[in-house]
Amino acid sequence: MKFRFFLFFLSIGISLHAQEVIDKIAAIVGDEIITQSELEFQVNLYAAQRRIDPSAPRLKNQVLNALIEEKLVYTQANLDSITVSDDEVKSRIDYQLEVFKQQYGSLAKVEEVYGMSVEKIRRELQDGVRKNIMVQKLQEKNFSGVESSRREVEDFFNTFKDSLGIIPEKVQIAHIFRNPKKSETIKLKYKKFAEDLLDSIKAGADFSALAKEYSEDPGSASQGGDLGFVKRGVFYPEFEAVAFALKENELSGVVESPVGFHIIQLLEKRGESIHTRHILIKIKNDEESDLRTIQFLSDLRDSVLKGSVTFSYYAKKYSEDEDTKKFGGELGTFYINQLDKAFLDAVAKLKEHEISFPRRFEYSPDNYGYHIVYLEKRIPQHKADLKLDYDEMKRLSDEYKKQKLYEKWIAELKDNIFWEVRI
Repeated sequence: MKFRFFLFFLSIGISLHAQEVIDKIAAIVGDEIITQSELEFQVNLYAAQRRIDPSAPRLKNQVLNALIEEKLVYTQANLDSITVSDDEVKSRIDYQLEVFKQQYGSLAKVEEVYGMSVEKIRRELQDGVRKNIMVQKLQEKNFSGVESSRREVEDFFNTFKDSLGIIPEKVQIAHIFRNPKKSETIKLKYKKFAEDLLDSIKAGADFSALAKEYSEDPGSASQGGDLGFVKRGVFYPEFEAVAFALKENELSGVVESPVGFHIIQLLEKRGESIHTRHILIKIKNDEESDLRTIQFLSDLRDSVLKGSVTFSYYAKKYSEDEDTKKFGGELGTFYINQLDKAFLDAVAKLKEHEISFPRRFEYSPDNYGYHIVYLEKRIPQHKADLKLDYDEMKRLSDEYKKQKLYEKWIAELKDNIFWEVRI
């Protein structure tokens, strides 16, 4: 049995497609309108995401009702003077562009798909993103603190237990993560390579051509290293300290940041925004540092299995996962079928209180390391049980309670804000 956590919006409020004809109005909500083309776009998007027929009965009405609810909440957010900063909008757009890049492979491909430059896409996104954040802020203001009491959780369970079905197998896990340390010899090797490129540029080599050939920044290499206009606070501090001090067209020396070595050129400066291009040379880990890390984790594993110390003690002392180390490496409880491959491979054959051998782990796109995983508890597949699954039942009960309150709130908004369906 599934429950909605109030309204999940169908989009970020925009559609990047040209309007070639004057739209018919599908609905009016306050000062906002929903056009026929917007409705059709959202219906097709919703159907594509869920792999259903866009002409399915009642689908258009469901989507229209969701859009009306969104506009009602936005109108109320305006009435309540909910504000959104430019930085919040920029951060959300940056995230959306990163999603687009992951989806299509590169920003160049994104521009090709939408038929406009990244900067124009940013402009097109701004209004919709600002509205979406306002809506989310008002929702959070009204519902983020809503929780079920234990009695409400028990009532929820007793009401819906026959439709909750089978709870999949769950595992409670912790890990210790270590990042291989780059040796000074390796760092000097890549710094020397960056210095050689800088010498070539000073001798007359084309910056753009070298960036396309050697830069390891996937977001800018194909553009000749061009990073566009960016405000202060976006780049690494080490990068910005140098870039903002440059004169127009001036080259930097070799600059080290957490991701590698940069050669920076300032193209233009406008107040607190700079237009730069760069060549990034990443520092690759050598095989020796990987082996040292694997051996270190193996020694920790052996020590815990011998009973010398606890896994939690070593996690707090040695793990480099800053989000979990203070909790003894605790990652939480997960359904086994929801674990990503890295964790599934590590725990699939473990018994309770066993520890995996060291495995490579992609901590983030530019940061890999090795970890050992401790299986604290394995809960077999079973029928929903209030005691075993209390946290999950509470989460479902919370969502159910929020949904009921949300529906009541929407009904009140419909009584207080003008809205009308025109189709």
